[in-house]
Amino acid sequence: MIYEARSYRLKPMSIAGFLKEFGAAYEKRKEISPLAAFLYVEFGRLNEVIHIWPYENHAERDRLRTEAADAGVWPPKVDEFIGEKKSEIYTPLPIVGDFGSGKLGPLFEWREYTIHQGKMAGFLESWEGAIEERRKESPLVTAMQTEFGGLNKFVHLWGYESLEHRADVRSDSLRRGIWPPKDLPRDALQMQENRLCYAAPFSPLQ
Repeated sequence: MIYEARSYRLKPMSIAGFLKEFGAAYEKRKEISPLAAFLYVEFGRLNEVIHIWPYENHAERDRLRTEAADAGVWPPKVDEFIGEKKSEIYTPLPIVGDFGSGKLGPLFEWREYTIHQGKMAGFLESWEGAIEERRKESPLVTAMQTEFGGLNKFVHLWGYESLEHRADVRSDSLRRGIWPPKDLPRDALQMQENRLCYAAPFSPLQ
């Protein structure tokens, strides 16, 4: 399984128009291949959307995208709203299972780390060792690392009921010593970013 995360930086004051056009086109596109999630950023980079597409492999991605284009249902007519585009291919960590779906939010935190060269294996070993206790506090939607795109990147996506719930979970996890992982190699981290997001109405993840 692979996930393509496509992030678009939209022009100011254009998110509503973008979501309307994208959502209308998606009604046909989902008959060919559905989204895993569509998120828009509320806190973090302004005017950014992230849509995540699941595929069995690269061959299926190419086949389904070609099928959608040949059917005339994709891509949506949204170029007028977009300032920047980025696409990255991720592979999920086996320990996390399937990409979360249904009502796991409505608030989602996209945490994106860049790991120093040669440090990913040790970082993931520590992270995976602590994740089972942490995910009891709030749902883990997915955790994945880049295969193509930004090098040495690791993303984990969490669901929360609210900003207050997020603050409570993080405070409680720290107090109990379950998160962040105690043996996490701090020298592995090169950069950390996060975005707090909400799901679009047509997103399978809510």
